[in-house]
Amino acid sequence: MSQHTLAAGDDLPSETAAKAAAARDALAARDGVLVAFSGGVDSAVVAALAREALGDDAVACTARSETLPAAELEDAERVAGEIGIRHETVTFSELDDPNFVANDGDRCYHCRTMRLGRMYETAKDLGIDTVCDGTNADDPGEGHRPGLRAVEELDVFSPLLDADVTKAEVREIADAYGLSVADKPSMACLSSRIPTGLEVTEARLTRVEKAERVLREWGFEGFRVRDHDGLARVEIVPDELERALDPAFAEAVHEHLTDVGFEYVTLDMAGYRTGSVSPGGNADGDEDVSPGDDEEDAGTDTADGSDDLDVGRTYPR
Repeated sequence: MSQHTLAAGDDLPSETAAKAAAARDALAARDGVLVAFSGGVDSAVVAALAREALGDDAVACTARSETLPAAELEDAERVAGEIGIRHETVTFSELDDPNFVANDGDRCYHCRTMRLGRMYETAKDLGIDTVCDGTNADDPGEGHRPGLRAVEELDVFSPLLDADVTKAEVREIADAYGLSVADKPSMACLSSRIPTGLEVTEARLTRVEKAERVLREWGFEGFRVRDHDGLARVEIVPDELERALDPAFAEAVHEHLTDVGFEYVTLDMAGYRTGSVSPGGNADGDEDVSPGDDEEDAGTDTADGSDDLDVGRTYPR
């Protein structure tokens, strides 16, 4: 059974506990399930519920491709280990599909169709009939989400959606399970950094991943690097934006991002917001995209209440 179990005495509101139990019971009614597993909080909760309900008949599967940052794959492997669920990976390339590369308003539909198709192939090889995902009750109302159309067309089982589990409740359940990703911010795939209409290429995905790795290593938590055909538009969450105004940061980020292939580097003074390059203002393409994630406090105040701006801070060269 799971290393994490959801006991009746866990600190969950009664309504949330009932929804979690309903999702777990629905999973238990299946002979086995393969969970489309990103390692984000939604898919992690489904995997934990499935592992508890079905034991070894539950499998988590992560699709690896050019749009998945290496750090996210490592996280998925680690979280699967936390849950104690068998973890498989499948490799494919969205860049093989010209419809995806064209990056129109339905890019996420094409991506999700390929990704879930590979999940079904893996499930069949393992003798499993059911593929499930982490779509929650808030997702259908989040504006432009063409990826959800693929979920419906392929008849993917969404236990959180069926049990009416909201994003806030997903995080509560993850916390009750003791999962490390309970408060993990959303992480849409790398192609969401490329404006609609601009082709998705391996070169663009690679330089975005390298640029964002630099910001992560420098301690930033909420950010995106948008690739406007060689111009990097850096978005930082408002709580961390003041730190990005440090002249030392400006000099260092320009140097590093031009080194990875950008011609120009800009800082977006409006700060980070999801979907700023997508139709309808929503960064579809990841099961964990949610408005609530963008409102999390990044903790920029020091213990004495003073600003955390480190003027003159040095950045690695």
